[in-house]
Amino acid sequence: MDTRGVRSAKLMAVVTVLLAGPCFCQPQAAPTWPSAVAYAAKLAPEARIVVLDTATGHLMAATHLAESARTLASPGSTLKPLVLYGLVTSNHWDPSRRIACNRQLRITGRSLNCSHPPTGPMDARQALAWSCNTYFAAVAGGLAPGELRALLTSTGLLAQTGLAPTEATAVFHDPQTPDANRLALLGVEGVLVTPLELATAYRWLALQLAAHPGSAAAQVVREGLQDSASFGTAGAAALGGISIAGKTGTASSATGAQTHGWFIGFAPSSAPRAIIAVYVPAGHGADAARIAAELLAHSPLRQPQP
Repeated sequence: MDTRGVRSAKLMAVVTVLLAGPCFCQPQAAPTWPSAVAYAAKLAPEARIVVLDTATGHLMAATHLAESARTLASPGSTLKPLVLYGLVTSNHWDPSRRIACNRQLRITGRSLNCSHPPTGPMDARQALAWSCNTYFAAVAGGLAPGELRALLTSTGLLAQTGLAPTEATAVFHDPQTPDANRLALLGVEGVLVTPLELATAYRWLALQLAAHPGSAAAQVVREGLQDSASFGTAGAAALGGISIAGKTGTASSATGAQTHGWFIGFAPSSAPRAIIAVYVPAGHGADAARIAAELLAHSPLRQPQP
C-alpha cells in the first residue's frame, strides 16, 4: 500500500475541513496606550514615557511614573517652541525675521554648535524645524528682565502637575545677564524640569494652537513642529506612521558630559488627542524620537476612528 498517498489524502481532507468550517480564531486585541508604552519601553527600559489625554490632561499611560515625577533635568531645545509662541503672541518677536547661522556658537565658553545642514538665513519656522541655536540665542538676546520666567510660568512648566503623588518642582534661576538668558532659553543652564511638567506644558501649547489656529504664533509654531517631526531634528518620530508635531532636546547635567535626550509632541498633529513625552537618561533627542515612533506605531491612533 502507498502509505504516503494515504497520508497525503488524509492531510488534504483535514485542510479542506478547516478551510470550509467556521473559524474560532482569537481576535487580536485592540491597541491601548499602556500596551503601546510597553512596546516602546523595550527599546530603552530606562526611558521615562508619559502619555496625556490632550482634552482632559489625564494620564493615559506611563513608564517609571515615580521617576518621571521626581527627575529634574535640563530641558534643552524643548523650550524653544514654548518661548517662541509667547513672544510672537505678545508681538515681541517677528517670526518673518531671518537670521544667518554658520553653525558655530559659543556662549560663556560653552560650545552650542548647531547640527543642522548648511542653509541660508532662517525664519522662525525653519529655525524651529532645525532647532537652530544661533537663531534662538538671538531671540533670547531681546528678552527683558523677568520675561523668560513669565513666559514659562504661563505654560505651567514651572509648577507641579498633580499627576503623581510625590512630585519635584521645576528649578528656575532668573537670568541676570543677556548670556544667561541665552543659556536658559536654550535649556542648558538655570532651568530643570520633570517629564511630567514638560508634558503638561506641551498640552498647554497644543490647546493654545487649537484655540487660536489663525494667529501668526499658532501658525509658525505648528508648522515648525510639524516640520521638525517630519524632516527636521525630530524626524525619527515620523517613522511611527502617525502625523505628529514635536521637538527633541539634548542637554548634559551640570556635573558631567553625559547627555540626556527628550522628545515632546502631540498627535495627530492636525487634531491632537495625545501628548507624548519621552525622556532618555543617557542619550540624545534622536533616541527619544525613535522611542516615540515605536509608541505611535503600536498606539490606538493607528486604529480608524468610528
